[in-house]
Amino acid sequence: MLTEETSLSWESASQICQATCRYASEHNLKICVCVLDRHGNPLAMQRINHAPLPSTDIARKKAYTAVSFGFGTHLWQQRLADKPHLLSGLTQQPDMVLFGGGLPVTYNGQLVGAVGVSGASEAQDQACAAAGIAALPELQSQ
Repeated sequence: MLTEETSLSWESASQICQATCRYASEHNLKICVCVLDRHGNPLAMQRINHAPLPSTDIARKKAYTAVSFGFGTHLWQQRLADKPHLLSGLTQQPDMVLFGGGLPVTYNGQLVGAVGVSGASEAQDQACAAAGIAALPELQSQ
């Protein structure tokens, strides 16, 4: 049996990046944003000048974590609060980021990609990612 899958297009990913950076610029934030398709492949990335150098890789990892599990990276601490052994184990996994700034992107209830933002505080990174997704009203974050 075959399945049909929907994923973000490079055009949508580019629009998300632009909207994310506009929001960050309006709030005087220096960030990097990375948008991945539903399989974790990069579609678009943008780095605002003078964003911290590690933010490029961290943004990709936040998006990867969000698309891998289908929920925002800000929810990990809450979900693992009483499971320190799992928290410890997951932090040892490559490309896992367990703090805010990564959001999955859905279309009609189906996971189609993710956005990761890094360079500001967790709350600011998450707000930037949400603003990028909101630029395309047909998409939603979780």
